[in-house]
Amino acid sequence: MCVAVLGLGAKAGGLFLGSLGLNLATGLAQRSAAQAAAEQTYRSTLITNESLERSSALQQEALAAELKETRASKAQEKLAKTIQGLEAKGRIKAGEQTGITTQLLLQNEERQTANEREAINQTLESIGRQYVRNREGLIAQRDNRRNQLQSNINQAYNQIPSLGSVLLNVATQGLTTYAQLS
Repeated sequence: MCVAVLGLGAKAGGLFLGSLGLNLATGLAQRSAAQAAAEQTYRSTLITNESLERSSALQQEALAAELKETRASKAQEKLAKTIQGLEAKGRIKAGEQTGITTQLLLQNEERQTANEREAINQTLESIGRQYVRNREGLIAQRDNRRNQLQSNINQAYNQIPSLGSVLLNVATQGLTTYAQLS
């Protein structure tokens, strides 16, 4: 069956309609492929995000466990310093010195023990602050990776041509073909 299209002969009209059909099929296939790629990006991003969350949680747990162990170790160290100070005091008192000398030695030992315990306390405070910074760094890393994943999804969906743009492209190519055939 031969049909004249818009003033074109039967053969030219058939070529014109065939060209329009191919252009439409190609545009829709490209749109469909872009949608499938975007959906695949979305699915893989969900899996990656779950892994990211697990990894971040494990890293934070490891930091907390390390802090707990360090605090326990420092508490033992502090106790040991206190015991050493008490033992030193006992040795001073057991010595044969009396009076001012003994008092000065006892005060000196007390100051040394207090200084050592205070140094441990300051170390613990510093470790606590470092823990907070490390944890915040892990959270920032996780958020940065999350944002990158969301950006990947957005880029994938932005690559999908709209149905309007596919139809407009087909119409433009159709007019070009019509102009060439007439």
